[in-house]
Amino acid sequence: MTPDELIGRILWRSDEILVLDKPAGLAVHQAPGTRHSLEDHFEALKLGLPDRPGLAHRLDKDTSGCLVLGRTPDMLRRLNQLFADGAVEKTYWAVVEGAPPTPEGRVDRPLKRVRRGGDWSSVVDRNGQPAATRYRTLGQGDGRTWLELNPETGRTHQIRVHCAFLGCPVVADAQYGRPAGPGERLHLHARAIAFDLGGVGRIEVAAPPPRHMLPALRACGFVA
Repeated sequence: MTPDELIGRILWRSDEILVLDKPAGLAVHQAPGTRHSLEDHFEALKLGLPDRPGLAHRLDKDTSGCLVLGRTPDMLRRLNQLFADGAVEKTYWAVVEGAPPTPEGRVDRPLKRVRRGGDWSSVVDRNGQPAATRYRTLGQGDGRTWLELNPETGRTHQIRVHCAFLGCPVVADAQYGRPAGPGERLHLHARAIAFDLGGVGRIEVAAPPPRHMLPALRACGFVA
């Protein structure tokens, strides 16, 4: 992805905040084994300001959708605190294999990070950190379910692990479900984000579903 292409994915912009529609497959920060990340484009995302923007939170590499960046050091600290305090409303869409046991509900299961084969994973563990996710069914089709999910906490891989715990792993989640098929990508999307910021007011931003999820979403009843 070129800097211009990424700039074209800005969903909301002010002098202090950017909200991007992060594409699936782009890591947000540099890590061992990562050749390319969003951080590589921070210079281009200055957009006339003296400081490079910074990440207010994280999305998994293969998760698409709303990603918030602070454009000034002061705003970045404020945003980081909002996310740490759980004061940001996060809405995800996922297409999962099968269906959860009830059309809507809440998963309240602590998660613990473990290292397996050189990679970090999360598992349900009573000695882990508190983690809760609300969900509701938006549609079904072809043996899959379209879910709206609202994580109340922000643990690593939380939605993916909680969906697997319900018996309906996210489509193409090779880590917690079945291996991805040829050309398949993870069907998890940060659909919307909302938060209140004193002096700025309420910010609500939504990201359109990514192209790779559209066939499954339409099979479940989604209409653009």
